Amino acid sequence: MDKKELMAKLKEINDILEDVFGIPERSQDEEPLGTLIHTILSQNTNDTNSERAFNNLIEKYPTWEDVLSADVKELAETIRIGGLAGQKSVRIKQVLKWLKDNYGKLNLDFICDMDTTDAIQLLTSLKGIGLKTANVLLCFACGKETFPVDTHILRISKRLALVPEKASSEMAHEIMGQIYPKGKAYSLHVNMINFGRTICHARKPKCRECPLINYCIAWQEFMQ
Repeated sequence: MDKKELMAKLKEINDILEDVFGIPERSQDEEPLGTLIHTILSQNTNDTNSERAFNNLIEKYPTWEDVLSADVKELAETIRIGGLAGQKSVRIKQVLKWLKDNYGKLNLDFICDMDTTDAIQLLTSLKGIGLKTANVLLCFACGKETFPVDTHILRISKRLALVPEKASSEMAHEIMGQIYPKGKAYSLHVNMINFGRTICHARKPKCRECPLINYCIAWQEFMQ
């Protein structure tokens, strides 16, 4: 399929997902730095554990200054439930130190005023922050038209032949970022994740319940 055909196909998919899951409402209280740290905690773990890790973090350390000055081992213990605690505690402190050293305060609100491409380049220049994390921050906290690709969306986009079977996360970000229906980045992202969690599972997808089966190239593998 060429780009125009993929765009038309993805628009149909988005319309179906909105019929099934509705049009999600954006949260009005997302704070860029908090969103970034929460997203770092979500890497390589499930939503329940990342949420618990974030709640533990903000309960023990009421301000970002407290997190910056915290002992890294103590910080790691606080967020241990989220997995890779040693690595994530170092990354979080590195982000906070970078902000303090370069901007004089622990506030990331300025990122929302930047050009999207420039913001992504700046964020991904930081160790441990990839395209997904940068796009999540810009989409959720800044209301930008960016399309984050997580593990659910990467799996689904391959099954729906929106990206090549061997596409990397980086390639999927590039392709999906060009073909999603304009104005629908947030809705499509949230609904594809809901679809992945409830129907299009990694191991045993519920193909008989799937509203997108006519677009899927993988269903025969699971219907035997």
